[in-house]
Amino acid sequence: MNVAIVTVGDELLAGTTTNTNAAWLADELTERGATVRRILTIPDDRALIAETVARWSDEFDAVIVTGGLGGTPDDVTLEAVADGLERDMVVHERIRDRLVGKARAFREENPDLVAEYDLQIDLDAAASIPEGSTPIVVDEAWAPGCTVENVHVFAGIPEEMRAMFHEVAEEFAGESIARTLYTPAPEGALTDVLESVTDEFDVAVGSYPRSEDRPGRIRIAGSDVETLEDAAAWIDARIETVEPPTETTDVGG
Repeated sequence: MNVAIVTVGDELLAGTTTNTNAAWLADELTERGATVRRILTIPDDRALIAETVARWSDEFDAVIVTGGLGGTPDDVTLEAVADGLERDMVVHERIRDRLVGKARAFREENPDLVAEYDLQIDLDAAASIPEGSTPIVVDEAWAPGCTVENVHVFAGIPEEMRAMFHEVAEEFAGESIARTLYTPAPEGALTDVLESVTDEFDVAVGSYPRSEDRPGRIRIAGSDVETLEDAAAWIDARIETVEPPTETTDVGG
């Protein structure tokens, strides 16, 4: 599995905060059999983050992004990832309910602090994640991270980041290989094929919707090259496929 790591933060580039996240993640990933192909540190620039995520999500099996999460103006990481994958931000109601409880407990435990600083919490912003993503909720963090397509978004604070990584660490285990097919077909037309291929072959499969300038993607993962290629051929015989939009590696280990 080829992985790229993106650490986001003006403070990392200014040198006021040491970037321990990248080194820790690279070590954890390598120990699990993944190959880290890129590590990049970029500022809290929403457009730049979005462009990097859009490009690297096509180029690599997985992308890990760490940065500020939540509802403050400089916490742009999740919104930028949503932009890059062309998804809307939506309020996740279960996360919001959880944050309501945490906010209430904080106010009860710190009444003087709340009164002195007139603390205001934007619960909707803190509970928003890219549409269709899977939230990563840990006790150590206020706002959630998430997994969306093959992109994992973690908090920038090291303790919170590590807790979020451990929630999805099994995704990077073993010598997994992957094959990506590209299709102009809408995601809703692929359901039968995607459900059936896992019955026919020992593979995992995921689909990622098309956009105006990118075809849809079907990612097949497994541990055996021959099985993976047979599954890809089986899918290719049942749906329309096209050439990849950019140069990619079809099989990665």
